[in-house]
Amino acid sequence: MAPTAGEVLFVDTNVLLTATDELRPQHREAQRLLSESGARGVHLGASGQILREYLVVATRPREANGLGLSTEDGVANVHAFLRHLHLYEENEEVSRRLRRFAVDYGLRGRRLHDANIAATMSAHGIRFVVTQNGADFAPFDGIEVVALSSPE
Repeated sequence: MAPTAGEVLFVDTNVLLTATDELRPQHREAQRLLSESGARGVHLGASGQILREYLVVATRPREANGLGLSTEDGVANVHAFLRHLHLYEENEEVSRRLRRFAVDYGLRGRRLHDANIAATMSAHGIRFVVTQNGADFAPFDGIEVVALSSPE
């Protein structure tokens, strides 16, 4: 199922990185998602975690699997993204759901990053995530993955 007009589509970090990096496959699709979703009536959302992860990778050197951007350019990109994204708070309800997901799904280590995104979405009643790593969200009930090539 795809999000319809009026629904929120939570944007994963990899989509923002792809929108930035012209060398990545699906660069145009990621840019189109950001620029055209509003006209399609779909609202885009993210959290502080997504923006933090973006800045970490965007400002890391290319030889270390980053984009090699300056801090200033990375922050300028975040400001540009925020023209298209609503920022959802990571509040106590998100924290409570994260702890429950960790125990219920037996999650540890890096998997907790995805669980926190799922917890943020769940706490705010968001069911759709656009990502290039759909398998990361498969365990979470109520979360539906939308492929980057299908932003509608």
